[in-house]
Amino acid sequence: MTSVPFAAGTPVPGDWFHPPKADRADRNAALVLFLLPHAGGGAAMFRDWLPLLPSDVAPRALTAPGREGRLAERPLQDWDALYGAVHDAVVAELDGRPYAVFGHCLGAHLAFRLTTRLTAEGLPAPVLLGVSGWSPRGFFRPTLADSTMPEAELLAHIRRLGSFPEEVQRDPAMLARVLPALRADLRVAATFADDGAKATCPLVSYGGDADPLMVEPDAMTHWADRTSHYLGHAWLPGGHFFPEEHADQIAPHFVRTLRTVHRP
Repeated sequence: MTSVPFAAGTPVPGDWFHPPKADRADRNAALVLFLLPHAGGGAAMFRDWLPLLPSDVAPRALTAPGREGRLAERPLQDWDALYGAVHDAVVAELDGRPYAVFGHCLGAHLAFRLTTRLTAEGLPAPVLLGVSGWSPRGFFRPTLADSTMPEAELLAHIRRLGSFPEEVQRDPAMLARVLPALRADLRVAATFADDGAKATCPLVSYGGDADPLMVEPDAMTHWADRTSHYLGHAWLPGGHFFPEEHADQIAPHFVRTLRTVHRP
């Protein structure tokens, strides 16, 4: 497969990706990998991925406004706003090289819709899409009321759901920093309306076998109906944040899958 010629887009304000191009000698990398984190999270979710990726894959882990190094910025609070901003940030990074996308939780949601939008716009599709911890059907979907709960109720809610990493839940200072972004992302997920779109690129899915957000045991099977080229599903032990526990398995598996669908 060869890359489609493409002119780089206009830079989008803000530090959207880590490592930024200037911080990594990736000009010789053949492919760019966009990594999209869970609700309330940022690029730090993928810190363990970076040393596991081969030198010909250039990572770009997303940090949206209101989290990590962008705490001073206001989080985007509805689907169209966040989705549109992530789209523009990714398009600005495209430079003619082929690319892949992996997302977890809300990141999987955004990654899937991003690929369908880019294809509809006539832009190059990713050579591989990885979706983790979310499916268009059979997964917990927040409501607008979830995003406005008093703090104590919200904390109890996310603990019941297992929908935020344990180390964050145990640290009051860290919670204070991440709760505004989490509330915003709950609103984002609640304001999405599914139109049944399908991806045209190869897609592989991942799930935790004890994920409490999976309200239907066969939820991940629905991906087979949402792409023209489904490559199957990988179960891993753990709850909703299994990717942080099993980066050493998921990242190599995703790269091996990538090799099967893309040959420079």
